[in-house]
Amino acid sequence: MKAETVREQSVSESSAKPADDMGQAGETVFQAGTSKHSQEKAVRSGKNSRHAGNGRARSGLYALYRKEMADHLHSGRFLIVLALIILTSYASLYGAVSNLSDAVAADSDYIFLKLFTLSGSTIPSFTTFIALLGPFVGLTLGFDAINSERSEGTLNRLISQPIYRDAVINGKFLAGATIILVMVLSMGLFIGAVGILKTGIPPTAEEVGRAAVFLLFTAVYICFWLSLSILFSVLCRHAATSAMLGIGLWIFFALFMSLVASIAAGALYPINDTATVGRVLDNYECQTMINRLSPYYLYSEAVSTIMDPSVRTTNLVLPQQLSGAITGYLSLGQSVLLVWPHLTGLAALTAVMFAGSYIGFMRREVRSR
Repeated sequence: MKAETVREQSVSESSAKPADDMGQAGETVFQAGTSKHSQEKAVRSGKNSRHAGNGRARSGLYALYRKEMADHLHSGRFLIVLALIILTSYASLYGAVSNLSDAVAADSDYIFLKLFTLSGSTIPSFTTFIALLGPFVGLTLGFDAINSERSEGTLNRLISQPIYRDAVINGKFLAGATIILVMVLSMGLFIGAVGILKTGIPPTAEEVGRAAVFLLFTAVYICFWLSLSILFSVLCRHAATSAMLGIGLWIFFALFMSLVASIAAGALYPINDTATVGRVLDNYECQTMINRLSPYYLYSEAVSTIMDPSVRTTNLVLPQQLSGAITGYLSLGQSVLLVWPHLTGLAALTAVMFAGSYIGFMRREVRSR
């Protein structure tokens, strides 16, 4: 009996041991499943946090864009510049309308385009006004974009927000470019509407297309000066310094670049009484090449080609090239092909200036000293 009792206890213990092993294994599997579930949950929460961070960054750029737009629209400086542009646009339109009858008597084609290119007796044309005053608009919108924030101490608070750092400079440039685009389109619509009311002649599709290309050139031209002013605002600590640099370049390109090109071409290819035709051509090509380094010259040459369909080339035309040529107008596509390098050059200059300001802002220390 005692031996049987010992065998029963050993059997019961051996049968209980696998049960305990099964329980421990189940507990291990449960813990592994729980840890795997927690890891998946952590991964999902990390992805959600990254998505939330990207959303906050995008919303931060939009918030900065709206803030800069509101600052521009409520700025007294911008309102003064806008009033100046409106007055000059109306003055140029008045001069064009006053001399429109004489111009139509000489050439009755493309009357709508004459509203933009025709000048009065003492008032320049609208294209001339924009070539001179357009840089002033871009410089006004961007000369204190960064250094004013740094001097006032608000740049540190902007950078400390949960947004990407480049959202600051991107928002400022996008807001300025939007203001420029809206202003240029408004001026074009204003001149077109008043001109149609004055003349009673609706524009053709060709004229509308040329006016649209002209406005596109104007927007890119002014955006170049905006990006240049932002670059100076990043590099200079004081707004007055960046403003003076921008105004100095504006005056140099508008007034003195042609003089520098003439002096340089005269030094390289001097012209005297015994100069050959080849030397004269070399002098002219050298002047043109140097002048085309100026955004003012690029814009003026491109606009004169787009707004005047009778312009058939942007280079010098020799008398032997005119012999046998058929007189006529170029189509819009042909005129755009002539000035396509000008547009790409202006856009490339704008991109280079903004890239310089972007890199300078991302590498510069913004903490107050």
